[in-house]
Amino acid sequence: MTIVFVHGVPVTSAVWTPLIEQLPDSRRRDAVTLSPPGFGATLPAGFGATFVEYRDWLIGELIQLQGRSQSPMDLVGHDFGGGYVLEVAMSRPDLVRSWVSDTIGGYEPDFTWHEIAKVWQTPGEGERHLEATFAGDVAERTARMIEWGIPASAAEEVAAGQGPQMARAILALYRSVPEGTLVERGHNLPAAAARPGLVPVAIDDLTAGSVALRHRAAERAGAQTVDLDGLGHWWMLQDPNRSAAMLTGFWDRL
Repeated sequence: MTIVFVHGVPVTSAVWTPLIEQLPDSRRRDAVTLSPPGFGATLPAGFGATFVEYRDWLIGELIQLQGRSQSPMDLVGHDFGGGYVLEVAMSRPDLVRSWVSDTIGGYEPDFTWHEIAKVWQTPGEGERHLEATFAGDVAERTARMIEWGIPASAAEEVAAGQGPQMARAILALYRSVPEGTLVERGHNLPAAAARPGLVPVAIDDLTAGSVALRHRAAERAGAQTVDLDGLGHWWMLQDPNRSAAMLTGFWDRL
């Protein structure tokens, strides 16, 4: 059974490496990481980097993988990657056996974007912020990512993939989902219950909405929840052992 991991912003697939290394051998051999265009993969000409385009990109990748494996996949997403995963679960459940998303709170009526997201959504301010964030060499960006809470074990590899192309993708992506857009899309959230779902609720994640909001969204999607006390936005890096055990337990129960 293929396991597909999809990351978000402003990182690369390096965020999954420590977790994947902690999976049992049989699961680790089945793991595939997909890098959204601009985030560790080339941003193709004509690709607008909007939320819907990323959803369609993921659907296309899954169709190709399914053609090779001849079976549905277990899909895991973090940050915006978790949003793409939910969109697949709602619109193309035939492609997945199960789904995992930590950003389901964005689909709730009282969700509001975190402060950095609001900056990126603002013309001029967003450009200046990302120019400063991605400035300097890899060592300088690595130090900046560590300040953002990314453990040093992954920060350098993440920093190596950052630059003007990723900045363009971030700005286009965030500006394609102004306040209320995901809430509107969330009317279809119950459709995600067509496949078993899991929502990791990192208690210290300040970007994904309140704990209560995330639990409420998971209930609407018919998904299980696991509270991750002491972990924040980068839960898969902060405690890869615990994160791998959580995922393995979920898959074993299917």
